[in-house]
Amino acid sequence: MKDKLKAAGLVYSTESGRMCPDCRQPVGACVCKANARAAAPAGDGVVRVSRETKGRGGKAVTVIKGVALDLAGLAALGKALKAACGTGGTVKDGVIEIQGDHVERIMAALQAKGHKVKRAGG
Repeated sequence: MKDKLKAAGLVYSTESGRMCPDCRQPVGACVCKANARAAAPAGDGVVRVSRETKGRGGKAVTVIKGVALDLAGLAALGKALKAACGTGGTVKDGVIEIQGDHVERIMAALQAKGHKVKRAGG
């Protein structure tokens, strides 16, 4: 019966909870996420820093894209940048978002860490 459920695309099990749709393992034991974390995103080596307000009710957010780090490295860098700016933020989909307009401060912090930085947008 278990094999039949796995072939049908089981998404939830009362025994183990949510299931990964790709590897058919419980989400806690998923091997897909481990492989995705190990791979660093490919880029041109330039970190782009911009200020956005779209879709945020007019609030400014500083967006950092193109950092060639894995998810753990991005999370650590995001934490350091949030501390440097004294504000909140998040890391999602390979992009670091810092609340507020801190473009110049973030560019200086990234250059001090040895990244090649460009200001993107207006």
